[in-house]
Amino acid sequence: MTKIIFNIINTIFIILYIYPGSILGFLIYGEFQKQPQLTGDFMSISSNHVYAFFVLSFIGLIAYYKSKKIVILNYLILSSIIFEVLHLFIPNRSFQYSDLFGNIIGVLLSILLFSIFNYWRKR
Repeated sequence: MTKIIFNIINTIFIILYIYPGSILGFLIYGEFQKQPQLTGDFMSISSNHVYAFFVLSFIGLIAYYKSKKIVILNYLILSSIIFEVLHLFIPNRSFQYSDLFGNIIGVLLSILLFSIFNYWRKR
């Protein structure tokens, strides 16, 4: 069941990232150019991206860590970079280092917390 949830969330991420405009901005504000902001950014790092990639990565780790540890770790790290780099080529989207760092930090935080949780659970 967790694998299905991860795959659904991952598909939604891909759609949101490659669409030329903000689907969430359109749904909430009626504007494709406006991006919803959950909280303020942390030291010029996109908080939305941290939250999003933390959730995606944590669910991915729960779903695939035992069976495909190296594959899921590589996928999460590479996708956090590739999704943002794609914004260099997608119309109406822009590459931003703050978003890239937010993606990577979200993935790394989920790996850290997942590792702590596994260590604590095994004790």
